[in-house]
Order: sequence, then structure tokens, then C-alpha cells
Amino acid sequence: MKKILVAASLAALMSTTAMAETVGVSMARFDDNFLTVLRSGIQSYADEQGIDVQIEDAQDDVAKQLDQINNFIASGVSAIVVNPVDTSATQAMSDAAAAAGVPLVYVNRQPANLDTLPDNQAFVASNEVDSGSLETMALCDNWAAEGKAEVNIYVMQGQLSNQAAVQRTQDIYDVIEAGKCKVKVTVIDQQTANWSRDEAQNLMTNWLSTGAAFDGVIANNDEMAIGAIQAMKAAGIDMATVQVGGVDATQDALAAMQAGDLDVTVFQNASAQGSGSLNAAVALAKGEAVDQTVWVPFELVTPANVESYLSMN
Repeated sequence: MKKILVAASLAALMSTTAMAETVGVSMARFDDNFLTVLRSGIQSYADEQGIDVQIEDAQDDVAKQLDQINNFIASGVSAIVVNPVDTSATQAMSDAAAAAGVPLVYVNRQPANLDTLPDNQAFVASNEVDSGSLETMALCDNWAAEGKAEVNIYVMQGQLSNQAAVQRTQDIYDVIEAGKCKVKVTVIDQQTANWSRDEAQNLMTNWLSTGAAFDGVIANNDEMAIGAIQAMKAAGIDMATVQVGGVDATQDALAAMQAGDLDVTVFQNASAQGSGSLNAAVALAKGEAVDQTVWVPFELVTPANVESYLSMN
């Protein structure tokens, strides 16, 4: 039976004494601000607990990541932590670890085979049903506070192979279609910018070239939100006239919020996910029971409470 671990239970899980010989960690990519914080959380917790971790960069390559997992198994690691490149390609990873009897924990990105994970595998992350919903609701409230009855927006998606991008985008439409938004929202266009600031800047520049009137941008993450902001500022747009939202509450995003450019973000506790995933992996390696689904809550960040998050990630 899958279980959801609330914040209090998460604290208890993370307090477990962790001792294992080696834990192999495969990250989807190193060149990503949020995943860097996640990776640092894993390393910091490993150093604190005296755990030997071997962290490798899959460089957004599914085949390379599967090779890393097989190499971890061959080298005799006690457990494996995976931040998957492609969440639809996790079955092969689970199968390889299960066949070898090596515990495996997915972190941050939800595996497609979550409902059929073996007993010695788990998933630690934040519930993406909340992320895009919190972001969209806050932007809707902002538009309503401005006295707008209708708005036209652009939606920037992350990598389409990633469950988080799919869910965060669906969250936007769920809020709109359920009538939870206080204003009428029309999506002019939505395209992927692959979580990338540079790609988002180029995409926003293309959108601006159409001359279409718009009221805001809802991005699946902060990096894309920042890229959109850069393009708008380069085009001379007054950021006070548009609403921009992202997800992750990275340090760059918080700085953009303090500057008055970013209106909404959602804090995803990367450090807690990192330490939680490593602790779960060690517990499984020791034969201890671990809830298969561990949720670390998302938190809404706005200019009203941004100061509280400046030292979080």
C-alpha cells in the first residue's frame, strides 16, 4: 500500500541514523540551478551522516543514466538514488535494481511506474498537483486585485518527457476550467522551453514579435520565468504591467522577485528532498520499512513573504 508521509513524519524519517557503505546517485543533469541545490542537499546530508556517495551526471541522456545504474549495481553499492532524465523510462531502471536486489529511490521527478514499485523502492518529492495550482491561483488573485475581468497569457512548459512539466501545465488548466480563477483566462500559446532560461528568452522574444497583447506568463519553473522576464525587459516592457510566475523559489528567482520582476514562485525544498531520498535509500539498504511515497510540501512565495525564503535554498 502506498503511503503519504506528512511533514512531521518526514522529520522522523530524516532523523534515522544513516550508515551505508556507498550510495550511487544518478542526477538527470548537473547544469540546472534547482537540481544543483538538490544534489548539494544529498552531498551535505551524506557528509553529515558519514555516508559515502558517488554522484554522477546523466547529462539528460536516458541510455547514459541506465548505464550508470547498471554500473552502480556491478560495483556493489548498498543503494541507488535516481533523479530520472525521462520519467516515462523508469521501468527499466526499477527492473535492473530489483533483479539485483539493490534498493532504489527516485527523487524529485515522479517515475511512470510509481504504482508498481517493488517493496525496496521509493519516491521522495513534492506533489506536483500543488505546484502549478498554487502558482496559478496566486496569479489569478493578482489579476483580480488589479480589477481585470479577462486576461490573455502565455504558458511555458518544461521538458515534455518530464512528469512535473506535464502536471504543472495541467494544474493551470485545472484551476481555469474548475472556475477557481476569479478572472477569465485565455491561453494565447503554450510551448516548451525545456526548463531553460536561454530557450525561454528566445521563446518569449518570438512571442513578443507577434505583437499580441498579453497580461502575463505562467512558467513551469523559475529559470523559464526569468528568461521570459529578460526578453520582456529587453523589449522595454514595464514589468509592473504583467504578471509572471514560476516554480522552485531559486535564489535567482527570489532576487527577481525582490527587484519587482517576478510576481509568484513556489518553494520546492530541494535540500529536504535530497536528504530525504538519501536517508530513505540507506534505511532500505538496512532492511528498514520506508513509506514508498514521501511528499515534501510546496509553499507559495510572493513579495509579501519572500524575505523568509532567502536562506532556504
